[in-house]
Amino acid sequence: MPKLTGRLVVASHNSGKVREIAALLAPLGVEAVSAASLGLPEPEETETTFAGNAALKARAAAETSGLPALADDSGLEVFALGGDPGVYSARWAGPQKDFAAAMARVRDELAACKAEDVSARFVCALALAEPGGGVEVFEGEARGAIVWPPRGDKGFGYDPIFQPEGETRTFGEMTHEEKLPLTHRARAFEKLLAALR
Repeated sequence: MPKLTGRLVVASHNSGKVREIAALLAPLGVEAVSAASLGLPEPEETETTFAGNAALKARAAAETSGLPALADDSGLEVFALGGDPGVYSARWAGPQKDFAAAMARVRDELAACKAEDVSARFVCALALAEPGGGVEVFEGEARGAIVWPPRGDKGFGYDPIFQPEGETRTFGEMTHEEKLPLTHRARAFEKLLAALR
């Protein structure tokens, strides 16, 4: 199991993800540096699962930087859409990362299949890799439902259309501090910490 001490690369170019992961790492006294700040390339996500893509990104960042690396692959699974957008969540937003268009596509596809069930979940796979070493993967989820129209301008990605179970607000309406403990990322992180202990 890789050790979490000193500097660690967060293998992401998504500033929202990097911020969440850095906040989760802060209590451990670990300095999180983003792949973007080190000029590391973004590897092609060629795997068909969140765990596979997270491992691929963590391994690439660890080998290129010479530092331990933590990568996240996460996305939204809408049950009525057979789990789509799933591992293609970011790709639904296109090269311009237009999540307004991606959220509209979710709405349109739910309307096209006349779905009454709008339940969904965010899934996160966190992979921890060390240079020349193994990779460990931890998965977490946050269940909820799709709402329309989008609500809130906080968060990122699909947050404005995702209302977590037991809440009246979407992730997009919550502050960073309110949202973080409810997320799929926090739940995957709890498993990672348990393994480190």
